[in-house]
Amino acid sequence: MKVQSQFSARPAMDGDGVNIRRVADFNHTKFDPFLMMDEIKSDDEQDFIGGFPPHPHRGIETFTYIRKGGFEHKDQLGNVQAIRAKDVQWMSTGSGVIHSEMPLSDADEGLHGFQIWLNMPAKDKMRPARYQDTSETVNPEVNNDSGATLRALAGDWAFSGQAEISAPVQGLAGEAAIADLMLNPDAIAELQLKRHEFVGLYLYQGTLSSTHINTGQDTDKETKQYIQGQYLILDSQTLLQMQAGSNGAGLLLFAGKPIKEDIVHMGPFVMNTQAQIQQAIDDYQAGRFGEIPE
Repeated sequence: MKVQSQFSARPAMDGDGVNIRRVADFNHTKFDPFLMMDEIKSDDEQDFIGGFPPHPHRGIETFTYIRKGGFEHKDQLGNVQAIRAKDVQWMSTGSGVIHSEMPLSDADEGLHGFQIWLNMPAKDKMRPARYQDTSETVNPEVNNDSGATLRALAGDWAFSGQAEISAPVQGLAGEAAIADLMLNPDAIAELQLKRHEFVGLYLYQGTLSSTHINTGQDTDKETKQYIQGQYLILDSQTLLQMQAGSNGAGLLLFAGKPIKEDIVHMGPFVMNTQAQIQQAIDDYQAGRFGEIPE
């Protein structure tokens, strides 16, 4: 694989004192159509017990994926759902959503999950909100002969030379697709993602090595090592080849089509102009987003 840019997740805090690690870019849209990825990973409930009390969103899509533990989601649309290990939840917030995400009381083994924000194109930012989760379905998985497992979370995915698998969640903004790739020690995986303009990965566990062949007057191979907490932006037109280290590896894969629109960001709102941000604030303060039912 060919790495174009490299970032590191940084410690942050959100919600009611929830400790997270975050990769985000609301200014230069390096991850377009993605905006942000938060990782929650702790066996100490004090790091996440406060959860995310009711708060609004407009103009984005939120995508939540749980690997361990779980949250209970509630919103003003009347959705109430427990999201547990292997589940995903997608909200296309459009003109407005108020929701809460609180740790499940029976999830006492710790918590590991992700929330990903995607930008919405201007034409869709004020459409009605949409909601979907996979609590009653299964995100499909496929294995290769080397000890790699690919779990499709959104969109369509495949190892090179294999048939595609399709996640139950489709239709994300920016034609986005998300997958969880789990590698046994020393396992190798290859994916061809040429149909996407943007491809990135976040290494949440273990180590990863990749080999890129440099062509020119002196053709040679370049091997690099990557560690947990790194986010890589990749050349989508180059075959994605990677190998886990001796302790294995786990990573999220991101793919999509950049929206390429100016954005203005303030807290939970992502719009195209400052006037639209002010309108979102006014609408929220006036109660036009509604309330979560008791």
